[in-house]
Amino acid sequence: MNTEPESELPGPAPIRRLQESLINRIAAGEIIHRPASALKELLENSLDAGATTIRVTVKDGGLKLLQIQDNGSGIRRSDLPILAERFTTSKLTTFSDLTKLTTYGFRGEALASISHVAYLSVVTKTRTSTCAYKALYSDGKLVPAQPGQSEEPKPCAGNDGTTITIENLFFNTPTRLSALRNTSEEYARILDVLTKYAIHNPKVSFMCKKAGSSSPDLSTPSASTTRHAIKMLYGPSIEKDLLQIAVNEDMKGEVSWSSEVYFTNVNYQAKKTILLLFINSRLVESTRIKRAIENVYTGILPKGVSPFVYLSLKIDPRSVDVNVHPTKKEVHFLNEEEITMQICDTLQAKIAEKSHSRVFEYQTLLTGGIESSSQRNDKKRKEAPAETQTINDEEREEVSPSLSGPKKVYSHHKVRTSLQDRTLDSMFPVVNPSQISKGPAESSPQPQSLPRSREMKESECFLTSVTTLRNRIVKGKHKLLTEILEKHTFVGIVDVDRCLSLIQYSTKLYLVNHGALAEELFYQLGLRHFGDFSRLKLEPSPSLRELVKIAVDAEEISEETTLSKPDIVDRIVKILHSRRSMLSEYFSLNISEDGLVQSLPLILRDYTPNLDKLPLFLMRLGPQVNWTSETECFESFLRELAYFYVPGPITSDPSIPTAMSKETDEDIAGSKAERWQIQHILFPAMRRHLAAPKSLLDVDVVQVASLPDLYKVFERC
Repeated sequence: MNTEPESELPGPAPIRRLQESLINRIAAGEIIHRPASALKELLENSLDAGATTIRVTVKDGGLKLLQIQDNGSGIRRSDLPILAERFTTSKLTTFSDLTKLTTYGFRGEALASISHVAYLSVVTKTRTSTCAYKALYSDGKLVPAQPGQSEEPKPCAGNDGTTITIENLFFNTPTRLSALRNTSEEYARILDVLTKYAIHNPKVSFMCKKAGSSSPDLSTPSASTTRHAIKMLYGPSIEKDLLQIAVNEDMKGEVSWSSEVYFTNVNYQAKKTILLLFINSRLVESTRIKRAIENVYTGILPKGVSPFVYLSLKIDPRSVDVNVHPTKKEVHFLNEEEITMQICDTLQAKIAEKSHSRVFEYQTLLTGGIESSSQRNDKKRKEAPAETQTINDEEREEVSPSLSGPKKVYSHHKVRTSLQDRTLDSMFPVVNPSQISKGPAESSPQPQSLPRSREMKESECFLTSVTTLRNRIVKGKHKLLTEILEKHTFVGIVDVDRCLSLIQYSTKLYLVNHGALAEELFYQLGLRHFGDFSRLKLEPSPSLRELVKIAVDAEEISEETTLSKPDIVDRIVKILHSRRSMLSEYFSLNISEDGLVQSLPLILRDYTPNLDKLPLFLMRLGPQVNWTSETECFESFLRELAYFYVPGPITSDPSIPTAMSKETDEDIAGSKAERWQIQHILFPAMRRHLAAPKSLLDVDVVQVASLPDLYKVFERC
């Protein structure tokens, strides 16, 4: 209960009217977020002015210089004094004009906002004017070029159109400026905006280059087509996978609309969805439309693969509300759900009509169940799906001996089962890399050949959370895929950096991501060893703080966080140090009182992880492990531990080169040792211990060849 005297309670603060300069600066921050948003506003002004050529020059990601030159209609001399004032526009006269708006801009806030956070200059000439005029602006008003001179626009030489120059963007807002120090990222955003507008306006020529550069980074011709613009800006490989539809509708006289869609078929693969959405020629974002389009592809594309979609939607302006976002990046329109559904249905029908992907046919065959054992009883065959029965009957007839005697086995059904047969690596002279010591955990050279792995017993654990996680593995086991891995013959490593290998099962050849398989194997082995891990001692013991600092320094800090890199290091070290007793008891991860990492959990006998990944592993334990829930804590920790143990380079992006310079003898020796471990330790361990989940079938195990199918091809030849 509050016992303070009533007289000592603070009174209400007085309400004051903000200064005009502060109001304008706050408004500017809502409109201009970064150089790319300023460019978007000015591009729309140029397109509204009828420009057919737009040239953009950039310096330091647009923070030092952002110049847009067009050949549009220009600005009249008499309009220049109020050009940069707020709410000055040629697009509106009454509020009802919003219901029939067909232009990009209408509020008149772009140039005003820019003038409050940057130095703004304008050179413009109309087609009827005898010369161009140059004007300088600050805080929405004309300013003189030199002290003592008049602020009136000065006549100068110039071409028809307008050139707007923005210098020192955010010079008076240091907080915003400090958040945009990555000039390369800002320049990439500028190119992204220009790319999208260039695709939607193929009749307009766009060019963008850095100041001082002789060649542009983006250049498109005028009088082009949308398909040609997509090919030019997103690469020629996209053209062969590009489909097109047009959907038009008059919904009972309420809303008439039309749309044009360019989209990729199932053969195109991108890491993330690329959606270019234009509504009434305005570049906008819509989470609902994007989610609906992604749902169309969800059932057809493999996991981790995304499409490219360009959607231009024309709607009666009376049904569109464009004034719902300060930067106009969102709009609302009537019957959005019905329009989106009709577009998506048409898009899905077109994809189904044009889809002929061998990859998906193979994947369906794999998941359908390929049984090769001749001892299946009739009861199981009757319970199996029709497709599986057909495949089993073929293989039983061609491979299995009948009751009347053995049948001849044709060449295209002969299966190689000997591990002594030649592999990919055996075709090249390779010095045995097993003698190479990779880290402090190896006290003696690895043997030429390892004995068969001993059976690993589960540790005794009575924690409900661990029991639950172990039961999940049993329930999620895919029988056919597990059988393929149990009875496979190793063929060879295709690409170490991309973690691709070839294995054979029966008469089929599979391309597998051994990194994904290894990650699942190490996770399952970690659960099996829970509370009873062997230790991988680190001598000398490195500092936990130094290791975390190395990883944090290599990372880019998100704009959303307010923490500095030293703060992030302190927080992660504090989390791990405060839980070191639990980490030592359950996972054999020993951290001393003075912050030294003394040992790591050893998951697989004779296998040593890449200790270059240790800083990244310790850093990820801070934010990636859910320390508040027991089950999720154990699961997320073991997932991170498994990720640490996976072979391969530190980066997981195959597009990033792992060796830009000439490899040293040490690098070559290390690569050979890693390949040896993958073949002689990892794959035998997968054969014996991995209960493969169905999720691995999405993209990590793909059938690439079938001996009977290959013979059919050769017969046709």
